[in-house]
Amino acid sequence: MVSPAAAYQASEGGALDVDRDFYRRLADGKREMVDSFQIPIRSGRAWTVPRGHLCRLVTVEGPQVGDLNVWNANDPRERLWASRTRQLQRAHVSTYDRLWSTLPFLRPLVTVTADTLADYGVDGQGGRVHDLLGTRCDPYVNRMLTGEDFDFHCHSNLVRAVLPYGLTEFDVHDVLNVFQCTGLNDEDRYFMKACPAQPGDYFEFFAELDLLCALSTCPGGDLSVPLWGPDAGDPLEVCHPIGVEVYRPDPELVASWAPPQRAKYQHQHGLVAPRWGD
Repeated sequence: MVSPAAAYQASEGGALDVDRDFYRRLADGKREMVDSFQIPIRSGRAWTVPRGHLCRLVTVEGPQVGDLNVWNANDPRERLWASRTRQLQRAHVSTYDRLWSTLPFLRPLVTVTADTLADYGVDGQGGRVHDLLGTRCDPYVNRMLTGEDFDFHCHSNLVRAVLPYGLTEFDVHDVLNVFQCTGLNDEDRYFMKACPAQPGDYFEFFAELDLLCALSTCPGGDLSVPLWGPDAGDPLEVCHPIGVEVYRPDPELVASWAPPQRAKYQHQHGLVAPRWGD
């Protein structure tokens, strides 16, 4: 059976047409590391990435899922729009895909430049990696399903991470689940599988704008142990840190690049201002 065509199609030179040669040169070209740190298990951290820089997330010790939020550092009302990114790109992103921002901005926040799991493809159960289908685990759902409180779900980790930047729980939004393997089963229900990443695997992106990023190291670790249901357990033994590296590319590589402009729609929405005196 032939699959239907994607609803949102790229046209040559249009907004969805990515200059792959440019991003390939960035991935392969000279760079200077300007920041590096690790996020411990079951915690979160926020950091900034200047526009025109690269950021790499690394499974330094073993498989580990990370929940990523992204904002425009200069105006956090502009942030990752996971559902529109699913439509404009795909439900699981990889090299040359972009993460798009919310209305009324609607522009790329990042472009993925490198992904060592790109060859994972689709497994025999329909699983794919780097997931935009689901969202962060949170203490509210956990309480609903288990009757217990747990303060180190990804939502809570992200809340704590962004507080020093003047943001609150209301600013935490739907995530990119980096290194997470997911899909939809025969009942069209969301499933999660064990993370296939190995030590040293990485997911790298180019900052199209000045960014504030926040990442939670999921308390489920590599997700090989269910968090809910009859087989649920404590996955502490399968939790690992995630490394973060920020790089400044060689200036020659970005000499012709310019940050994307916000959407050109004029925000009228069919409303007509009154004309006094008519």
